[in-house]
Amino acid sequence: MLDPIHDTLRGALHTKAVVLQAPQRLALSDLDLSPMAAGDVVVDIAWSGISTGTERLLWSGRMPDFPGMGYPLVPGYESVGHVVDGPADRRGQFVFVPGARCFGEIRGLFGGAAARLVVPADRVVPLPDGLGADGVLLALAATARHALAAPQAHPPELIVGHGVLGRLLARLTVAEGHPPPTVWETDATRRDGADGYAVVDPAADPRADYRAIYDVSGAGSLLDTLIARLAPGGEVVLAGFYAEPLSFAFPPAFLREARLRCAAEWREADLAAVAERIADGRLSLAGLITHCRPAAEAAEAYQTAFSDAACLKMILDWRGCQ
Repeated sequence: MLDPIHDTLRGALHTKAVVLQAPQRLALSDLDLSPMAAGDVVVDIAWSGISTGTERLLWSGRMPDFPGMGYPLVPGYESVGHVVDGPADRRGQFVFVPGARCFGEIRGLFGGAAARLVVPADRVVPLPDGLGADGVLLALAATARHALAAPQAHPPELIVGHGVLGRLLARLTVAEGHPPPTVWETDATRRDGADGYAVVDPAADPRADYRAIYDVSGAGSLLDTLIARLAPGGEVVLAGFYAEPLSFAFPPAFLREARLRCAAEWREADLAAVAERIADGRLSLAGLITHCRPAAEAAEAYQTAFSDAACLKMILDWRGCQ
């Protein structure tokens, strides 16, 4: 027999969610949730992250054609909370939720920015309760790991960009036992916070023999600059998200026999791998979340996340919104 809270949840489910009604039109809305199906869990979300890559493109209307694309939509793929309904052995677990599609006619792209979610149990990743809000960074850590774990990949000797993804990529490189990479960052205010590696102004780096350059800046205009810094046979890994077509001058790439590789989004194995590294202390997520706002202030939070250079990572606090 279910206890009262679970009897309630098995009935009609509702949530508050961030809804992008159209580019640059965002609201916190009351939505009905899809009923639970066999194998689902209900998760009450405590915190969700705002992505300054894909969510910025969704918010601005610059997202390229993408499966499931269209407005209105619920964004977000970085959420953590507690399982409140589902199999008995899952109830009470603190979990990471990589998005959901449980909003009826409202698209879930990626569907994590809500107070409550219905999601298949096999999609959520258990986390230590003590990890708290830092757990929202699991997806970015998994993205970094996916770029590193490609078959025959050479670890980065140079990382371009010292945002959250660049920092996680550098930390994970060191955690995996590889030599510390150099990180380029043009914004002087973002050069602090290095943990076991060096962050420099690109103009102060004379090196032009990097075997592997990982770009997480999302700035496609840098491609010629990066190719010029490669050693013969070196590789540029495109690990950011690029809204515009990419191009490069052929002769410098030809002379170096340069290779280009696109790193896709994380897979479930990447989530599991970084969760293990976090649990055993090899990978730290500390110090990367700089801003937190109540979910009721979502519109202002998104503006800050996309416009304030001092904001490395903005999260929304959903506690009390269920």
